[in-house]
Amino acid sequence: MLKRIIGCIREYKKPTILTFIFIVGEAIIETLIPFITAQMIDRIQKAEGDMMSSILRSGLLLVLMAMLSLAFGGVAAVTSAKASAGFAKNLRSDVFDKIQTYSFENIDKFSSASLVTRMTHDITEVQFAFMMAIRIAVRAPLMLIFSVVMGIVMGGRMALTFLVVIPILGGGFFLISQKAMPVFRRIFRKYDAVNESIEENVRGMRVVKSFAREGYEKAKFADASEGLRKNFTFAERIVALNTPLMQLCVYFNMVFIVFVGAKIAISTGGTVVNVGEISAMLTYGFQILMQLMMLGMIYVTMSISAEALHRIGEVLGEQPRLTSPENAAREVKDGSITFENVSFRYAATSKKDTLSGLDLRIESGMTVGILGGTGSGKSSFVQLIPRLYDVSEGRVTVGGLDVREYDLETLRNAVAMVLQKNLLFSGTIRENLRWGNENATDEELVEACRLAQADEFIRSFPEGYDTFIEQGGTNVSGGQKQRLCIARALLKKPKILILDDSTSAVDTRTDALIRAGFRSYIPETTKLIIAQRVTSVMDADVILLLDGGRIVASGTHEQLLASSEIYREIYTEQTNRGDEQ
Repeated sequence: MLKRIIGCIREYKKPTILTFIFIVGEAIIETLIPFITAQMIDRIQKAEGDMMSSILRSGLLLVLMAMLSLAFGGVAAVTSAKASAGFAKNLRSDVFDKIQTYSFENIDKFSSASLVTRMTHDITEVQFAFMMAIRIAVRAPLMLIFSVVMGIVMGGRMALTFLVVIPILGGGFFLISQKAMPVFRRIFRKYDAVNESIEENVRGMRVVKSFAREGYEKAKFADASEGLRKNFTFAERIVALNTPLMQLCVYFNMVFIVFVGAKIAISTGGTVVNVGEISAMLTYGFQILMQLMMLGMIYVTMSISAEALHRIGEVLGEQPRLTSPENAAREVKDGSITFENVSFRYAATSKKDTLSGLDLRIESGMTVGILGGTGSGKSSFVQLIPRLYDVSEGRVTVGGLDVREYDLETLRNAVAMVLQKNLLFSGTIRENLRWGNENATDEELVEACRLAQADEFIRSFPEGYDTFIEQGGTNVSGGQKQRLCIARALLKKPKILILDDSTSAVDTRTDALIRAGFRSYIPETTKLIIAQRVTSVMDADVILLLDGGRIVASGTHEQLLASSEIYREIYTEQTNRGDEQ
């Protein structure tokens, strides 16, 4: 998985490599500057020869090296930003592309709030870690090694201070990060909870307001946010211990070098250690401690990003439950459908089948009505046809072939589904309609909308077909949304059209006109209509009555009135309360 994620660098390998090269150059120059400075101080102290000329040369060299170091650091910052942003873009695209391959079963495994968190917050964490890895994670170890070597070369016995402060500081940072890491891992789950609270509230805003539950939602969000705050505060409180530990080691190092260095310099008359070398040791000591602190930060950041990486890896590593077979069929002959001893359950561990023992033959072009109570398996029944789920037993065929033998895109292009809660995307009405057929002409759009009884209300908008639809279609009514979705499905001219209670928000007259449009516009298309109203299906070629995942009755309206007591009760009840009007 790590190899796969690193592969997301792709076209950004060049800026990644350039960052490494410039960082190495910057580290070398940074460790040479104290050495040159020490030599210059030594010359000033000795006051030998043409001192001013020597100081001027050393000063110019230091200025040049500082500018070069600044240039290397600046270029590295630009290339690392380009590399990390590109890496995150590729990773985000790969995760999104992976999600597009998921079946409903895969999507059921992750909550939508969690997927959003992984594609936003988690990838941002990984992006920051990647930028740190190619900059600070390269610079800090190099600076540490170079500074230790130069400190030993120049300081002699004074370098013994490193044997004290390096273990103390390194061990302290490690213990602090180990204590903080479990808290940071919990924070990721808290982010999921916060995002879930926001998503539920925004999507259900109308329900929240209609029940005056704003106070409850505020309290629920406040609880999730407070949990996030507490965990962050606790983690940052632990990490904050880095600063006093760092200061303790810096001051110890400074006092030790000044005290021991001054003592050696005075006792030897500057022959063993001079002022320049003491100055260089102070600088190298500070550099060493700073790099150790950087390594501690890197460890914490990498550990946090490791959790984010794991969560992203779960998404990328999830295998689609449904895939196209090799040598898949790429043409659907017609809209005929058969169910052969079909049973279905949503999870292999489920003790009870959602559908069981279904045997059915639907000829191409037929209109099939489907009735049944809540939980009777109506939606599960139709979802097996475009292979949104696979059967647990038996088989479903479309056009004479098992649906598992088709290329998934081919099969689903031949089947159009209109759901009760279908979705419109942000964009114009025209753009939404062309989801059904991206090449549809304006005349075809208008014709489909007339058949779906949508043209009249579309033309009542000032912008007509160019009216902008808000995200989720919140600026149109439920009935208008359903009619637009039906028009979108009609433009597809599918072999099979499935309406899952998709006219529930329109009146019976409009419902009848839509069904009449089906007969004239797509006569050869097989139409499956799930409905609650008998009037929506009474003119169907066959009506299926589902109960408990089984077909308990089937036939025409007249046949079922004569043979099925359940159907007769539904029809009589709806007729008496005026549902047919």
